[in-house]
Amino acid sequence: MPERLGCLFYSTGSPYARICRMGVLEAGLADRISESETTLRDPAAAVLPFSPVGRVPALVLQDGTTLTETSLVLAWLDRMGGAPRLMPTEPPAMAAYGRVLGLLDGIAVWNRELRRPVQERSPGVLVLEETRANRVGDALERDVAGGGYARLDAGWLALAATLGYCVRRHTAWDWRRGRPSLGDWFDAAAARPAFQVTLPPSNGM
Repeated sequence: MPERLGCLFYSTGSPYARICRMGVLEAGLADRISESETTLRDPAAAVLPFSPVGRVPALVLQDGTTLTETSLVLAWLDRMGGAPRLMPTEPPAMAAYGRVLGLLDGIAVWNRELRRPVQERSPGVLVLEETRANRVGDALERDVAGGGYARLDAGWLALAATLGYCVRRHTAWDWRRGRPSLGDWFDAAAARPAFQVTLPPSNGM
C-alpha cells in the first residue's frame, strides 16, 4: 500500500482547487493523496480547523502542515516525485502560467461582481474585467496558435480549469468567439480523464 501523503480540501466550484485536483491525477499521485470537499465562507467549513484562511485548495500534509495556494501545492507535488513535473522553470513557460493565473483572478472578480444584486454591481469593475479577459483571451489565441500550452504543466492545467470554469460557471464571457485555436485546444484538453472527473457544477452567470 503506497504511503499516504496528505488530504486535499477542495470546493467543486473552485477553478483554483480544480487545477490541483487535475494535477494530482495527472502526476499519478491520486492513490497517495485523498480528497475532502468543504464549504467556503462558512463558519462550519471542514477546512477551517486546518487552515484559518478558509480557502481552497488546502493540502494538509501528514505532519499537519497545510499548503493553501495553488502554486505551492503544485510545487509540492513535484517534490513528491509526480510525473510529469508541473511547475515550469523556464521563463517562457513561467510567463505562460502567470498569464493564465492573471486571467483567472480577473474572471473571479468579474464573476463575484455579477453575483451581487444588480443595484450593487460596479459598472466600472464589470467593464474593466471584461476588457481584461478579452485582451488576455486574444493573446492566448495567438499563443495557442503558435504552439503554446502544448506541454502538460501548470500553465496547461490553469488554462483548462479557467476555460472550463467559463463554460459552466461564467458564461457571461464568450471566450470562443473569434478564437478558433483556443477552442480547439480546449476541446482536446476537455477529453482527458482528469478534466472529466473534476467537472464543476453548472451554475452559469
